Amino acid sequence: MQSTDLGNKESGKLWHRKPSPAARDGIMVNIIHSSSHYLPQVLRFLNVAFDSSGDCLIAGDHQGNIYVFDLYGNRFNLVQRTAQACTALAFNLRRKSEFLVALADYSIKCFDSVTKELVSWMRGHESSVFSISVHASGRYAITTSSDTAQLWDLDTFQRKRKLNILQSVGIQKVFFLPLSNTILSCFKDNSIFAWECDTLSCKYQLPAPPESSSVLYKVFAVTRDGRILAAGGKSNHLHLWCLEAKQLFRIIQMPTKVRAIRHLEFLPDSFDAGSNQVLGVLSQDGIMRFVNIQTCKLLFEIGSLDEGISSSVISPHGRYIASIMENGSLNIYSVQTLTQEINKPPPPLVKVIEDLPKSKLNSGGLKMKVTSGRVQRPAKSRENKIQARILKQDLTGNFENKENEVSDGLNKKRLQILLKGYGEYPMKYRMFIWRSLLQLPENHTAFSSLVDKGVHVAFLNLQKKYPIKSRKLLRVLQRTLSALAHWSAIFSDTPYLPLLAFPFVKLFQNNQLICFEVVATLIINWCQHWFEYFPNPPINILSMIENVLAFHDKELLQHFIDHDITSQLYAWPLLETVFSEVLTREEWLKLFDNVFSNHPSFLLMTVVAYNTCSRAPLLNCSLRDDFEYFFHHRNNLDISVVIREVYHLMDTTPTDIHPNGKLDAFVALTKGQYPVFNQYPKFIVDYQTQERERIRNDELDFLRERQMVEDMQAEVDQQRVEDEAWYQKQELLCKAEETRREMLLQEEEKMVQQRQRLASVKRELRAKEMHLQDATRRRFLKLQQDQREMELRRLNDEIERKVHMRDQEIATTAKDLEMRHLELESQKRLYEKLIEENLAEAEQACLNADWRIQALHKQRCDDLQRNACYQEVAKLLRENRRKETEVLNAMVGEGAKKWEEAQEKDFHLKSEKKASALSDASRKWFLEKELDDALEHAEHPYNTVPRCQSGQADSGYVPRTSQLKDSSEVDSSTHISLNQRRVQWDTMEQDLMERVRNLRQRLTAQARNRCRTPHLLAT
Repeated sequence: MQSTDLGNKESGKLWHRKPSPAARDGIMVNIIHSSSHYLPQVLRFLNVAFDSSGDCLIAGDHQGNIYVFDLYGNRFNLVQRTAQACTALAFNLRRKSEFLVALADYSIKCFDSVTKELVSWMRGHESSVFSISVHASGRYAITTSSDTAQLWDLDTFQRKRKLNILQSVGIQKVFFLPLSNTILSCFKDNSIFAWECDTLSCKYQLPAPPESSSVLYKVFAVTRDGRILAAGGKSNHLHLWCLEAKQLFRIIQMPTKVRAIRHLEFLPDSFDAGSNQVLGVLSQDGIMRFVNIQTCKLLFEIGSLDEGISSSVISPHGRYIASIMENGSLNIYSVQTLTQEINKPPPPLVKVIEDLPKSKLNSGGLKMKVTSGRVQRPAKSRENKIQARILKQDLTGNFENKENEVSDGLNKKRLQILLKGYGEYPMKYRMFIWRSLLQLPENHTAFSSLVDKGVHVAFLNLQKKYPIKSRKLLRVLQRTLSALAHWSAIFSDTPYLPLLAFPFVKLFQNNQLICFEVVATLIINWCQHWFEYFPNPPINILSMIENVLAFHDKELLQHFIDHDITSQLYAWPLLETVFSEVLTREEWLKLFDNVFSNHPSFLLMTVVAYNTCSRAPLLNCSLRDDFEYFFHHRNNLDISVVIREVYHLMDTTPTDIHPNGKLDAFVALTKGQYPVFNQYPKFIVDYQTQERERIRNDELDFLRERQMVEDMQAEVDQQRVEDEAWYQKQELLCKAEETRREMLLQEEEKMVQQRQRLASVKRELRAKEMHLQDATRRRFLKLQQDQREMELRRLNDEIERKVHMRDQEIATTAKDLEMRHLELESQKRLYEKLIEENLAEAEQACLNADWRIQALHKQRCDDLQRNACYQEVAKLLRENRRKETEVLNAMVGEGAKKWEEAQEKDFHLKSEKKASALSDASRKWFLEKELDDALEHAEHPYNTVPRCQSGQADSGYVPRTSQLKDSSEVDSSTHISLNQRRVQWDTMEQDLMERVRNLRQRLTAQARNRCRTPHLLAT
């Protein structure tokens, strides 16, 4: 068995040489994961799962490390570190590289084993998930916890359905049936329901199990074809349900040592079309037994009491078994190796399938079945003998034990011919041939009753006398010897029985029943008359050996006699150990191929042949110690030569001294119950048993009394020790008290000295503190002075900076004033031009109005046209007013373009409104005045000139008002624009105001002059 430690490696090989699992355990490799920290520990594997191909498996430990093991490619890889224990695994998804893992935080995650990335994270459970079942298509998965089961879509990783139940019921398991669309839900009250996956409608419910074999189901397994459901629990009963007929069709009772079933799983077979026949049953003792559910036979088992199995998974193709052991390691088993002992050679060509009564046999009616090959019907004779050998079945038996019967191809004569030709049987079929030759009955019930009696008292301390390294081998040897002692009382007192049985125990340690029956058959046949002189060696058997040796080699016998060497030294050590001490394993197997194929006397002749073939070294021995060493250790001797010599002795030994005549022929063990073995002096055995029992009782009494005395002595010693300890404590307390007093005086003196030193230190510290305070005060004053100087420098710099900024602002302001002055000059020229143009237009309008007024005066004489003249004058006045309004609007619009501020526009609007109201009032007054003048002129035609002059003067008042308005606008705008820098250019403002006054006076004078000109013309 190879062992692989993963350690801290993330990848590597599973094995460094091709695994060759032994037939006794079938282990290909044992995988452990140990950490390499300061305190190394073994990381326990918790779960394992195979992929759909069966050649890769995935396993997770309790720290969340998940490994993928490729059994075909001999590699392992660390694919994920989840940092928490996994509670369930699934590796048979539709996307082959993905796997599901249920974690301890109740979540389910999907990872990719190739990219090692998280694919999805599914939540929804409120307790630990202990089962993940994947649909045959790999599209759906069912996760099961104690309180709910949830159906997931693995394409979208969304939950489709959720099964909620009462807390009092509880879920045992919910899973998909293989190769079908059915979900099976099993609850803690033994109710089992089948559901349709698509519609989730209930298809059927299985009936309750019978009350005679009521089992609370905890574990379940289904065959590959989904027809048979196996269920078990805390009992040794196993229920098989037929899901097609929906009924319980078989109850299998496991051995009595099985008290509870922890796990069930069917072993797949490539040739059973899904109707699996072999079921693996993991019981509470950590042993997984594989039984045939049809024949109810135990085929093989894995695990042991020392190396128990915690959980197990079988690959889909049935080649491997992955088991997590109770110690946390992972074992990979080869199913082919485990089943090679039960893989028998092809069945016989012709065999009886029905035993008929003798009357039918006499009539010649014989039913035969040809299974393979070419077979002719045997000819019938008067004695009804058949040419081919027919294996007749017991009239009371069944067909379950056919493999134990010697078939037509394994008769003893043919085997002897084969043995003489090759010297040994093939290794592959040796165990099968031995079982056939010995005709082992395989009495399971009888053997179980012997084993159930427990370990015999005589072999309780077997390990002290025979310290075997393998605990499993020691346990099997102890059980086998105990079964033999329970079978016959003499074997409990036989000192050489462990030596006799050990090689067979080592050979059949995986099948204790076969081991027991082989040893029992050996004792009954090849150990005949060994116990007649018990407890002494079999003197009669040794005498037979000595007679044969005297006949064939007198010189060697005389040499033994001369050196006082008896048969108890040169023959008995070989017999009591059945040559296991002087032969290797291969030599021993080769020898017993011949022993089991011949008469029981063959073993005695082998002793003689071993001595005669070793005569040269024996003749050179003269000391007794040399002889003892020779017959208890391996020697340079060819076993083939010894076997040939045995056959020679068997043929040449006279009949009168030949052991063949003294020993009975081979007798097989009886079927059903083992025969009674009483070929020994019963009174001696009984006497020894009684004496041993008496001695044991006396010893127990002595031990009990000695134990009482020892307990009393221990109490006395303890009391004395306690008293001495109390006195010592009192002395120690007194000494401690004196010591404490001395220590207190010393401490007081030290305290006074320390106080004096402390006072001086305080004075020194006070002086230092005063010096430090003075230094700190001076340093603080200096620091304040430096800060003030820095503040002054900073203020000076700030003043200089502000002065510089003020100079820059003044220069900038001067430049702005110059630019503003230029702008005002240009605006003044523009306004002067506009005013001149407006005055010219107003003068022309006044002239036109004067001429029209004169024409109206001429027409006033006519009373009929007075009304028309009035209307014309009103029209002219309105036209004049419109033109004046246009002039004023033009002047206001030109000023609005230059002054963009909102307050100035509002001011201009108010001024325009006032000017308009004033103009309207002037026009109204002018119109009324003209009408009055016209009426007055009609009465006094010579008094019109002064009024015309005053009217003209008044008409000239309107443009003057607008002119003054414009001048005031310029003045206010100039005042508003210069109000922001009044301090800097007050002088410039006075100059501008003076110039504005002059401008206003000049404009007023010009308007007056223009008003006088029409008056002169009218005169």
